[in-house]
Amino acid sequence: MYKELIKPLLFLMDAEHAHEWAIWIANKTNRSDILQDIVRRLYGVADANSSEQIWGLHFNNPLGLAAGFDKNGTTPRAMQALGFGFVEVGSITAHSSTGNPKPRAFRLPKDHSLINRMGLNNEGATKIIERLKKLQLDIPLGVNIAKTNDPTIEGGAAVEDYVESYLLAQQVADYITINISCPNTGEGKTFEDPGALSELLVGIKQKASQLDLPAKQQGTSFSSTYAHVPTTVKFSVDTTHKDLVKLVAICEDYGIDGYVATNTSNSRQGLLHSQQELSAIGRGGLSGRAIAKRSLEMTRWLSEELAGGKPIISVGGIDSVNTALERLEAGAHLLQIYTGLIYEGPGLVSDIANACTHN
Repeated sequence: MYKELIKPLLFLMDAEHAHEWAIWIANKTNRSDILQDIVRRLYGVADANSSEQIWGLHFNNPLGLAAGFDKNGTTPRAMQALGFGFVEVGSITAHSSTGNPKPRAFRLPKDHSLINRMGLNNEGATKIIERLKKLQLDIPLGVNIAKTNDPTIEGGAAVEDYVESYLLAQQVADYITINISCPNTGEGKTFEDPGALSELLVGIKQKASQLDLPAKQQGTSFSSTYAHVPTTVKFSVDTTHKDLVKLVAICEDYGIDGYVATNTSNSRQGLLHSQQELSAIGRGGLSGRAIAKRSLEMTRWLSEELAGGKPIISVGGIDSVNTALERLEAGAHLLQIYTGLIYEGPGLVSDIANACTHN
């Protein structure tokens, strides 16, 4: 029904309006037990009974909703009803932001991909965390944090900005993802710079260790030493092997609990859309099938580098059972999707979840 009826209607709208419509429907479902039950009957994962334990958390299945869909934490119960094994909200930032000027989201249907330059639009960490405190969820909740979209916030202030969101997220998150590929300076420098990453992790360590936070999870090096919630770092898909090795070494020095591979790409190589079409769209992060091979490659790199020592969440271009199983074979422990939902529909969740738990 999705591909024959709903998708054609959604694709009559621009990408952001379609996303807003989907969020509106999901928000209504999030608030209604009746609607959640209907969703379970239509799409829910059957007999999912995985015993997967990661960071002391139980995952019914390894498929999660990637950050970017639900920036403000208004839909997790709806996503649970749809069959996801976990949900990651955000990116959230310390201060609210309306993001970049519109239009800022674009479909690339020939490539089953998207380009977006949303600009980290969200309601701000305080408001979102207060909303999530009221949430009753039976699956793990991840909170993705980034620096507020303000080029005047840089250096030590940028670290403090991250730390504020990190400490607030401690109150609700089962794990926290530090998104380090967002700009840190007016020149576009990111926390994927080794020096900036070290400064950020030191800042989080110092602030978190000063607080008497209620322990949610124990036994993982970053969380047990500096905080109480497992913490992952999310890398850009454009990270080279050489740079990835350097960044992982820094993260391992601070005992980071896991890794997310990958965020979006600035590259436009190999796309089926014309250069004229791409120039008309302009800058933005590329997601979807177009980055699948690179995301798979980074998952393999991480698996080899870590030798199974830390969990890997693989995301980027997963849009079928085959691509999902390929990531697990490459060393991923958990998976996430977002752009694949736009092209394949909500039935993709149960297809992948069932295949992964019964494979």
